Amino acid sequence: MKLYDLPPSPNARRVRIFIAEKGLDIPTVPVNMMTGENQTEEYLDKNPLGMMPVLELEDGTCISESATICRYLEETNPNPSLMGNDALDRALVDMWHRRMEFELLDPIIKIFVHTGEIWKGRVTQISELAQINKVNVLSRMEWLDKELIDREFIAGGYYTVADITAQCAFVMAKAAVDIHIPAELTNLSDWWARVSSRPTARA
Repeated sequence: MKLYDLPPSPNARRVRIFIAEKGLDIPTVPVNMMTGENQTEEYLDKNPLGMMPVLELEDGTCISESATICRYLEETNPNPSLMGNDALDRALVDMWHRRMEFELLDPIIKIFVHTGEIWKGRVTQISELAQINKVNVLSRMEWLDKELIDREFIAGGYYTVADITAQCAFVMAKAAVDIHIPAELTNLSDWWARVSSRPTARA
């Protein structure tokens, strides 16, 4: 088994942290998008969309989409649980995971795509779209701060894939688009201190 990886990618980071939290030893293969390694025939056989990450199993089966890779790893390595322990718990974790994807990670990626130098000439950049998403992200930070007033982690009392996804979103926000958690959002800041101090945070 191996993971085809794009180190700066928040989606690839999500899988790496998930793997580290599970205590798994899965070798990574960095893929250089800038030199077009992800567009070679060999790589497109693994993922026709040319995206990373991709988990290649021992029999050659390739699984793409970071949330799907995490689901596979959860099913095959259930301890420690990162996606819920029973039907209700799994539903709540999944609900919060999707919220972190749609309300934080996706808008932050859009800001990067529509402002980043690396994307010039690759996509049609729309600065107004980036600004709209920035406003939305700041609003969602305020919302999440209120949600965290009475719990330690995003989906409840323990660390889950929802925290991992939000964690990756905020890493990208800070590094790629210069968005930081406002100091006055103390619940969100405390959550960030907890998750960013975990040994797996730099996976």
